[in-house]
Amino acid sequence: MSPRRTIAPTMMTLLTLAACALCASPMSALAAGKDSMKKAAAGASAKTGVIDRTKPPVLGATPALKLPKIQTLKLANGLEIAVIEMHEVPVVDVTLLLRAGAVRDPADLPGLATFVANMLDEGAGTRDALAIAEETAFLGATLGAGSGSENTTVNLHCIKPRLGAALDLMADIVLRPVFADSEVVRQRELRQNALLQLRDQPTQMAPIAFNTIVYGATHPYGRPLGGNEASTAKLTRERVLEFYNTFYRPNNARMLIVGDITLAEAKQFAESRFGAWKPGEIPALAALTAPAPGARTFYLVDKPGAAQSVIRIGHVGIARSNPDYIPVRVMNTILGGSFTSRLNNNLRETRGYTYGARSQFDMRREPGPFVATASVVTAKTDSSVIEFMKELRGMRDAEVPASEVEKAKAYIALGFPGDFEATADAAVQYLDLIANDLPFDEYATFMDRILKVTPADVQRVARKYIDPDHFAIVVVGDRKEIESGIRALNEGTVTFCDLWGQEVQP
Repeated sequence: MSPRRTIAPTMMTLLTLAACALCASPMSALAAGKDSMKKAAAGASAKTGVIDRTKPPVLGATPALKLPKIQTLKLANGLEIAVIEMHEVPVVDVTLLLRAGAVRDPADLPGLATFVANMLDEGAGTRDALAIAEETAFLGATLGAGSGSENTTVNLHCIKPRLGAALDLMADIVLRPVFADSEVVRQRELRQNALLQLRDQPTQMAPIAFNTIVYGATHPYGRPLGGNEASTAKLTRERVLEFYNTFYRPNNARMLIVGDITLAEAKQFAESRFGAWKPGEIPALAALTAPAPGARTFYLVDKPGAAQSVIRIGHVGIARSNPDYIPVRVMNTILGGSFTSRLNNNLRETRGYTYGARSQFDMRREPGPFVATASVVTAKTDSSVIEFMKELRGMRDAEVPASEVEKAKAYIALGFPGDFEATADAAVQYLDLIANDLPFDEYATFMDRILKVTPADVQRVARKYIDPDHFAIVVVGDRKEIESGIRALNEGTVTFCDLWGQEVQP
């Protein structure tokens, strides 16, 4: 008999016997499985004690955080470079930050800074927009530019072996953008279409109106980042070139390089591509002074037929460099900075008015806005305002339990090391320091300072930086459905405005 014929019946016999055993006594097998589970559970209980599943597990001690070393250099043209070596993975992130954000927009041309940033990769050097996109994809890199209220950033992420070619591409869009007339016209038309679509997006309308109301139309923080219909029509190649030639200078920029790279390599890469960049005189930025807050007022932006109302409540907040930054972080985590915060727990979990409610201090070089916000079901707009005001007043007027403060501190401290896990994560954290002119050792004591915050600290900053008597309460929604309920609250006068924050007749 061949080996094959000998083995096959043997295997079949074993499989048949196993199947028969299961068929004959399925409950016995199940019982045996349950018995094994009970024994395992009993063993676990003997080792660790009984598990109480009605309570969350107790958090362990906060681990020590070891931050990467930061090295700096400066090119002859004034470009400052910070290098952070992270050699675990062969990738590199390069970010160029320019002081060329919306605060530099001319008074008659809001939206220019963001428009210039968007134009950078629409043709540069010898490549058009499509060629830039194709080359970026071929290199397996990501490359893009964007502008905010204070800064413009150009970001590159790629693997180490392709870094040289990717930096060539980055240098092209920073130093040699074409700004072709045809692309200016195309991008201007795209922006005009986006502004039309904006009117159908209450979540986008609310922050535009809110910022203008809080800061005023003449303050850079009060102007729309993307401009408006009037300013968009004025966007020309000449205005784009004027802005670019004035503010895109090495002595108005800083570079951050994070990843699998040494200081010597970073210097060689930067000098060979950005060393010939010509410095220039940068106009002084006028002092930014926020207006004094007015009395608490409702500002209604009518959006007929809206299924939800977008609520934004707040006023001017604090700068990132404020000495109270740490206790404010803890306080806001309790109020609306986490999923288990007071605002979210009340309006989402308890009331069911919204999918999410939150609060934020948007900290910039100058005091940015403090805002508490949610999109709520239209029928509960007035009820939502009641709950918002209850939580906001309670945050400053009542002592915060120590257990709540400890939970918030642990939430921040235990999550903080993860912010440095990847090169892109670390780049975001250190770019925040660069953007706000803070020292690079800011994070060395961050966790220790968080853990030292007391309930008294929390209440002190809540009373100092949350002022319900001077809130601007912006509501974008269906006026005919929400106006009477809001007026009945007697929480302030009611004003009507458009999406640009300009008062309109009711």
